[in-house]
Amino acid sequence: MSQDLSLGYSFDKLDRDLDYLMRCFRETLAELHEEALSRALPWIGEQSAAPDLGAEAGLQAFSLSFQLLNMVEENASAQARRQVERRGDSAAEPGLWGQRLGELRERGYALALIAAALPAIWVEPVLTAHPTEAKRTSILEQHRQLYLLLFKRENQIWTPGEQDAIREQIKAALEKIWRTGEIRPEKPDVASERRGVLYFLRDVFPEVLPRLDGRLQQAWRDAGGDPTALAGLGKMPRLTFGVWVGGDRDGHRQVTAKVTEETLVAFRQAALTVHDRNLLVLAQRLSLTSMRQEPPPALAKAIRESADRMGEAGRRAVQRNPDQPWRQFLNLVRAKLPQPEACTIGLDPYQYRRPAEFLADLRLLYESLIEIGAPRLAEQEAAPVMRAAEVFGFHLAALDIRQNSAFHDRALAQLLNAAGRSGAEYLAWPADKRLAWLTRELEMPRPLAPGAVDLGPEAKETLDCFRLLASHGEEYGYDGLGSLIVSMTRSAADLLTVYLLAREAGLVRPTPAGPACRLPVTPLFETVEDLQAAPAILREFLRCPLTKNSHVSLDGRPVQQVMLGYSDSAKAAGLLSGQWALHQAQETLHEVARAEGVGLRFFHGRGGTISRGAGPTHRFLEALPHGSLGGAFRVTEQGETISQKYANLNTAAYNLELLLAGVTATTLAHAQPPPDDGELAGAVQELATRSQAAYAALLDEPGFMTFFGEATPIDAIEEARIGSRPSRRTGQRTLGDLRAIPWVFSWHQARFYLPGWWGVGTALEELSRREPAVFARLAEKSRTWPVWRYLLINIETNLMSADLEVMQEYAALVKDDEIRRGFMDKIADEFRSAGRMLERVLGGGFEARRPRLWGTLVRRAPALRALHTTQIALLTEWRGLLAAGDAAAAAERLSRVQLSINAIASGLRTTG
Repeated sequence: MSQDLSLGYSFDKLDRDLDYLMRCFRETLAELHEEALSRALPWIGEQSAAPDLGAEAGLQAFSLSFQLLNMVEENASAQARRQVERRGDSAAEPGLWGQRLGELRERGYALALIAAALPAIWVEPVLTAHPTEAKRTSILEQHRQLYLLLFKRENQIWTPGEQDAIREQIKAALEKIWRTGEIRPEKPDVASERRGVLYFLRDVFPEVLPRLDGRLQQAWRDAGGDPTALAGLGKMPRLTFGVWVGGDRDGHRQVTAKVTEETLVAFRQAALTVHDRNLLVLAQRLSLTSMRQEPPPALAKAIRESADRMGEAGRRAVQRNPDQPWRQFLNLVRAKLPQPEACTIGLDPYQYRRPAEFLADLRLLYESLIEIGAPRLAEQEAAPVMRAAEVFGFHLAALDIRQNSAFHDRALAQLLNAAGRSGAEYLAWPADKRLAWLTRELEMPRPLAPGAVDLGPEAKETLDCFRLLASHGEEYGYDGLGSLIVSMTRSAADLLTVYLLAREAGLVRPTPAGPACRLPVTPLFETVEDLQAAPAILREFLRCPLTKNSHVSLDGRPVQQVMLGYSDSAKAAGLLSGQWALHQAQETLHEVARAEGVGLRFFHGRGGTISRGAGPTHRFLEALPHGSLGGAFRVTEQGETISQKYANLNTAAYNLELLLAGVTATTLAHAQPPPDDGELAGAVQELATRSQAAYAALLDEPGFMTFFGEATPIDAIEEARIGSRPSRRTGQRTLGDLRAIPWVFSWHQARFYLPGWWGVGTALEELSRREPAVFARLAEKSRTWPVWRYLLINIETNLMSADLEVMQEYAALVKDDEIRRGFMDKIADEFRSAGRMLERVLGGGFEARRPRLWGTLVRRAPALRALHTTQIALLTEWRGLLAAGDAAAAAERLSRVQLSINAIASGLRTTG
């Protein structure tokens, strides 16, 4: 199917399904005696009543309407992809296995070479707890059920009566959502966020895995590949998961050592639950009897030996299914699996200590099926259980521990005080003096303050956490522990400080090569300045003996992970400058690591919005610097993007396939000679420098913070109950202390989208006047240079989502006329300039080039405009009540402001 036909099908289906769902919603509201509200719903012909959006019911109705639109769009996209594949064009969908395998074949890769490369691919999405999920957990679950009903309607076999029954189920689901409400009664804690990510890790991803592997296997067969090349364990790309919930303590005092311990235990219990569930289903399906086929000798021997070793438990397992050796074996395996509720110390002697033992038994089962001539059963029944064991182990997901470098500095100073030295003196030292002292100190095997009990709060919290990690690792293995991430890394001393604290807590252990840290230490470079300093920092860190010893001890080969922060770089410098700095940093960091003889693994800290690093996955991967991807790829999944990408199985499989197929194709492409794309890097650097200067000038202009504070709902967003983590790192009322999430969230709500485009128009206009030939060449390369095109498309998406008329309405909230007029004149001029210049560079207007996004925006515009008008009125009332000191009335009005925030976030499909 051509792109035009696919787009037409998607829009037609979207309109039909939206009309269907909205009519169900209208009927539900009418039956709940909300007749006036039901007549005001959008997208059902002409509205017969004006919506009263100042009331909670009206706001909730529009919020839910947008969520239904989002659901319909998701399903329409999924069905459009299915239409393409039904027509036999599996290679037409960008970024998926069919297209990627075809692309690799065109580049000269034989299928045998691709098959050999697949096991070296490793992808790890990392679920974070950043506070950008505006909906309650119970509402998310109900939305998942509603989506399943919408998907159920796709089946053409239903009779009219059965279709009516599905319609009633949809209306019942809508009624539950309506009666539940959306605003959380209180701010969520870490435990509730942990329950949220556990749902995906325990209940969604295990079910997605077989679909995901099946997609690769089908694309492989379609490409003419031998199916046996991908059969068995270790033939597929490696997929694992990471988590920050319960480990990210950067500015988050709720995340204590106890919370981290509870998180590790909860994940271990959930992993064991997944495996027990899989084994139970597998045992039900493998009812093979010895009367039809003799079990292979290896399987029969394993059954006898396990039953003898396990005593009474083994006897019961074997007696349960006489003459069914495969079920007997699985009964024994289940008995050897630690029970989820008793997964702490005290396992029976015959139970598995490590997942490798469990996987070895599953491999034996798989091979026994191959041996009796049942490869289909081996692949369809046993292989998915092996795959789950490989992916989830006994830990479910690797928990990263993140903390700010300034926090570590205070912890070390307190430790020095406890050792009888001057912590204040240490804090006053410059970075090079700290580095020299830390290097000398780490050469000594003794602890810094043995037996010290009078520690300051930062030292106690850090050592408690590290000691917990050491004890957990020794008891259960280190598979469930990720890395020690140092946010705001400003020098190599920030990283060696972590080594010293880790040594104090028992995480640094002797090895034949010398002391080594049991967990990798990962620098996180976030601001443009830190990205520019990163190569020198990395070089010093890699030359530290403890770093070298730790690399060999951890991986058997030197591999260093470096995390890149997409949020703060763009927040401080603007999108163009921030993302170009990230691109340049990856190139130089890769060169440093190669010169030091170390492999480099980038961990991409992408946010949930384009202004914080998001963007189409396949385009992002194509835009990575050549040579920077060596097979291993970690990336954060934040806030509402987790539910948008992974709440529904088909969508989850699609997004994970984009990652796996994209990383595979990009890794192999990076192994070939680089394309000649660097000729215009200097010009883009000039643009980045000029746009950053314009962005900085705006932020530094007197009155800017007043404009930002009054023209956006930042004050209400900071009061919102959408995450356990504070919106500010230390609580200071400064732009520097404000996290990137509320910064972006507030600009989006008021439709400025300012961090995503400001300064670009100025930079491009200057370049076109000064160097028209270079400008023309950049316009030409916008179609062929992946990183340049990716940057431009992301900026354009922000411009398309912004609305100048709505901006001006929010600006009217600014009390000072001079501040309001001054900034709005500048913003309007730069907004028009950016749009005009992007049309020149990319060729043509938004509507013609981006019809899918344009259609989505046009469909949403009238309902969003009504919500913006309502929010402005509510903000005015709320702020007035606060100024008058009427706390009770202000609190009541704030709940409606927050409902408007939820509704607009649903309409924009984004928060921060």
